[in-house]
Amino acid sequence: MAASRSVVVPENSGYGAFEIKEYINKATKWGAIYTAAFTLLLVLTYIGVGVVQDATRKKVMMAPIQKLKLQNLAADDAEMSEALPPPPPATVVSSGPAARAGTPVPVPEAELAEDLQDFADIKDLSRASAEGGDGEDLGGFSDNIDIDESANVDIDVREEEPDPEDFIPVEKEPACDMEELRKRVVYPEMAKRAGIEGMVLVRALISKNGKVKKTIIQASDNSALNKAASTAVKNTVFTPAIQNKRAVQLWISIPVDFRLR
Repeated sequence: MAASRSVVVPENSGYGAFEIKEYINKATKWGAIYTAAFTLLLVLTYIGVGVVQDATRKKVMMAPIQKLKLQNLAADDAEMSEALPPPPPATVVSSGPAARAGTPVPVPEAELAEDLQDFADIKDLSRASAEGGDGEDLGGFSDNIDIDESANVDIDVREEEPDPEDFIPVEKEPACDMEELRKRVVYPEMAKRAGIEGMVLVRALISKNGKVKKTIIQASDNSALNKAASTAVKNTVFTPAIQNKRAVQLWISIPVDFRLR
């Protein structure tokens, strides 16, 4: 027969699993309360600081208020009106073609007045004043137009430049003395030391007076030679192109050779 075992139950020491669970529940509850209180305190502090800053900013940015009386304003306006000088008298133009402006409206020719049947051309308008005249045209300018008729006025009419690729038929192409052009070519020192040779094809716009207005590099054997070729062409005087017995501006291609001897 087996021997029976006896279980010894220790006396209650006051600290065990039940007490630990009870302590954990209390600690968790108080920790949640402390955390909520601290968070609420931070929120209230942030809101309070923001309110104080807004109040301070508004107080600093607020402009001072000045009270004005309407009696003072009326008095100032009266003084200013008395201090203003009277307007100058209007000048009357006594001669010169009358200037008329307005929106054109189609009217039958039979209904036009006699003085309106002849319309002013560009020459009449150039002599008329913007203030008008009495309509009596004596062949000169209006009285209020100050112009020196003895002075010679040169009007430079700017023509549109042709495109470098446009083909313009002419009776005579621009020309120059090629020997003079070669003398104007300055061989670049760096290209000379490197033994660089080749040809540069310069596209030049020849004006009506034979001067070179623009140049572009159309083709080149070496970029080190481009500037010297373009400079030589610009310093050369050409005979202009002729079209309908008149000088015209035209693009031409000029080859510039660079050879070491």
